[in-house]
Amino acid sequence: MKPNLTVQIGKLKMLNPVTTASGTFGYGQEYTPYVDINRLGAIVVKGTTLEPREGNPTPRLAETPAGILNSIGLQNLGADYLIEEYAPYFKQLKTSVIVNISGNTIEDYAELAARLDTTEGIAALEVNISCPNVKKGGLAFGSDAKTAAEVTKAVRYATSLPVIVKLSPNVTDIAEIAKSVEAVGADGLSAINTLLGMAIDVQRKKPILGNVMGGLSGPAVKPVAVRAVWQVYKAVKIPIIGMGGITNASDALEFILAGATAVAVGTANFVNPRATIEVLEGIENYLIENGINDINNLVGAAHA
Repeated sequence: MKPNLTVQIGKLKMLNPVTTASGTFGYGQEYTPYVDINRLGAIVVKGTTLEPREGNPTPRLAETPAGILNSIGLQNLGADYLIEEYAPYFKQLKTSVIVNISGNTIEDYAELAARLDTTEGIAALEVNISCPNVKKGGLAFGSDAKTAAEVTKAVRYATSLPVIVKLSPNVTDIAEIAKSVEAVGADGLSAINTLLGMAIDVQRKKPILGNVMGGLSGPAVKPVAVRAVWQVYKAVKIPIIGMGGITNASDALEFILAGATAVAVGTANFVNPRATIEVLEGIENYLIENGINDINNLVGAAHA
C-alpha cells in the first residue's frame, strides 16, 4: 500500500508536498518537455506585479560556490498578461497553481490580490514581502514585523484564496515576522527567500551584477534555510513550505523533519530539470523503506 503524500495549507490541498520555488520554473510550460507537471503537488509561478516590469540592469546572474546570485528585478509582463495568457493554461492543469505576487506599496498588493481572486486556475497566492516599500524609503516590507503584517492583512482582506507569505532571511528574528503575519490571517509561510549577497570581478575591479547585490540561492544556503524552518515551526501553528538549496530527497526530508509541511525545489531546476520529480520519488521511497504510512507524520519529527 502506497503511503499518503497529501498535505494541506489552508484550503489548498496538495497531492504531495513537492512544489517549485518562484522564479525557477517559469509558468510551468517551460518544463513540460522534462516533467509531468501534474505529478507535482503544486507549482509556484514567476513573480507577478500589477504593471509590467523590465527588471534590473544586466548582468543579472552570477555563479557562486554551491549556488547562484540573481538580480532579475521581478521582470514580468504584469497581472493582465498573466490573467489573459497564462490562466487558461493553469486551468488545464490537475496540479495546483500558486501565483507569487509583489508590489511597491500595500495598495499594490491588495489590488493584485483582488484581481487574481476570481481568476480561474489560480489556487493560492504567495506574497513576496522582500520587496522594497517605496513609501518608507525602500526598506523591505518583510524586514519589519509591523509592515509585514500590514501587507498580509491587506492581501487577506482582498482575497478568498489561501495566502502564503514568503519570509525573508535577511532579518534579525524570522520567528517574530512569522508570528506577526500568522496573527493577521496568513494560511501558510514559505521559508526562505534568498539571502542578500554580492560578488566582485577582480579583473574588472567591479561588482559582477548590474544591480551590485542580488539574492543567493542553491545548496550554499540550505543550512540557513533549515535553521529558519526549525525556528519558525516552533513559533507558529500554520504550515510552512520549506525551501533553500534542495537538490534531492534527503535535502527535502531535512526540511520536513525540521517542520515543513511541503517543500519547494528552486535553483536545482536549472541544473537538473527533473529535480522535482526525483525529489518526489525519493520521498515516497523513503516512506516505504521506513514503514511510514503518512508524510504528515514526519512534519517536525526532529523536534520530538
